[in-house]
Amino acid sequence: MIVERGSTPRELGPKLNRSAGDVIRFLFLQGEVVSATQSLSDEMIELFAAEIGAQVRLVDPGEEDEAELQARYFDEEEEEDEEGSEPRPPVVTVMGHVDHGKTLLLDRIRSANVVAGEAGGITQHIGAYQVESRGQRFTFIDTPGHAAFTAMRARGARVTDIVILVVAADDGVMPQTIEAIDHARAAGVPIVVAVNKIDRPDADVNRVLQQLSEHGLLPEAWGGDTVTCEVSALEGTGIEELLEHVALVAEVEELRAVPDGPARGTVLEANLEVGRGPVATVIVQRGTLRIGDTVVAGAAWGKVKALVDDHGAQVKEASPSTPVQVLGFSEPPSAGDEFRVTADLSTARTIGEARERRYRVAGHAPAPTAQGAKLEDIFEQIQRGETSTLNLIVKADVQGTLEAITDSLRKLERDDVKLSFVHRGVGGITENDVQLAAAANGTIIGFNVRPDRRAREMAEERDVEIRTYDIIYKLLEDIEAAMVGMLAPEIEEVVTGEAEVREVFRVPRIGPVAGCYVRDGVITRGSKVRFLRDGVVIWKGTVSSLRRFKDDVREVAAGFECGVGLSDYQDLKEGDVIETYEEREIPRT
Repeated sequence: MIVERGSTPRELGPKLNRSAGDVIRFLFLQGEVVSATQSLSDEMIELFAAEIGAQVRLVDPGEEDEAELQARYFDEEEEEDEEGSEPRPPVVTVMGHVDHGKTLLLDRIRSANVVAGEAGGITQHIGAYQVESRGQRFTFIDTPGHAAFTAMRARGARVTDIVILVVAADDGVMPQTIEAIDHARAAGVPIVVAVNKIDRPDADVNRVLQQLSEHGLLPEAWGGDTVTCEVSALEGTGIEELLEHVALVAEVEELRAVPDGPARGTVLEANLEVGRGPVATVIVQRGTLRIGDTVVAGAAWGKVKALVDDHGAQVKEASPSTPVQVLGFSEPPSAGDEFRVTADLSTARTIGEARERRYRVAGHAPAPTAQGAKLEDIFEQIQRGETSTLNLIVKADVQGTLEAITDSLRKLERDDVKLSFVHRGVGGITENDVQLAAAANGTIIGFNVRPDRRAREMAEERDVEIRTYDIIYKLLEDIEAAMVGMLAPEIEEVVTGEAEVREVFRVPRIGPVAGCYVRDGVITRGSKVRFLRDGVVIWKGTVSSLRRFKDDVREVAAGFECGVGLSDYQDLKEGDVIETYEEREIPRT
């Protein structure tokens, strides 16, 4: 039986052909006192199910309808049919630290210029490509290396068979290299290390291998089981050897899949394209995807109108391990969604709409907060002592980037500045986005997208701020700087000098002047001062005059004597301490 988590005895009993009283009575005997309308824990539900001999599958609230639909429409027999399975190309994910040459390495492998099309030379999307070398086909997934795309790298590892870990010979193991190792291990896939940039004069391959061995990747040459290969993506050396190593690892893994039957796989990327509508990059993992198939992925559903391979050519079908772009979805699915072929269009629509209702109920997009403010208004809220909320409308060109940006922005939140994502979507900035931003008093963030003319004009009329970016570093730096600027300045007192009163002089028209010995720091004329007697602050003011012998001076350092006149304090005694200080603003980090 499919049971939602948090079900009450009144809901659970009838599902298992029992009354709510039966559930309450059983739990009472186990020492748990519950009412008929009280939510039950997972353990309580499983305990009662075990007592009456029922098998239950717990699902999150709202997932019950979807789980029943899946059980009805999809064959849950996941076992591979060994008789019908055939060898398939390995799916290889290229991972590593930013700027270690992953994309250039893939560029050499597939003989196409990918780097030139990326902003700032940094990969922003997941790209999937299929290449052939010496009769062996390989499917490559290139994942971005920036830390913000950790989630995208993790998705790449989930669909992959082999990971090529690229490490620069002149740079060594870096934080994102370690992240990539962790992702590959979590996915349980073998790692082939490509030590890149061996052409650099400061390259040190042995140092890289030593660092890798410290993280559990002991090279075969050192008696371990990690395959390593020295390459230079810039000069094209070592590429053939690397592919040979990958082919050998794939042969050991015995990668097979059933090419017959309804296709199933994973969405790597999705976006809206002018003239083509929603376009999803998918990788088929089982079965064969054909034009005319009805598919569902997340809340998106539709009929496959066209399949486009990595070279831009239209194909009629895609077999296991083949990446293709799919046209025909009702909306862009989310990156990481599983796509499945259904029996007919009505089935796909039923499942997709059920998921859409669940997403809506779950509130994946938080409602606008009435107290939210734009960047320029938020400092006033801080001054009033209120917690600030920055409302954002985030638009990106593809789903994977949108997800990564959202996750990165969430990490910038502070106790006194919160972020609320009023709307997140794929595609250009439209008039609807501007209207929503105006209503929610929010700011629009666009990544690799731009507003059209009418949206720009409306934004000017309604005083809506639109910020557009094409490199994620700059986006995060700007938003963080803006959030730091929103915070009230944090002031710190720094003691600059300390002097002991040795004698008090009465000077006509000036009043009492303290003859002091500077014990520490520097006493400066005009600085703020505290007057201490037996460690107790009895007065605060400023140093009005400062003399050394008969000369007026600007400051007196430790170890010297001086005369100090205080602004409006008369009660000076020998042994008192004068402490000067200044207030400095602490930089926000």
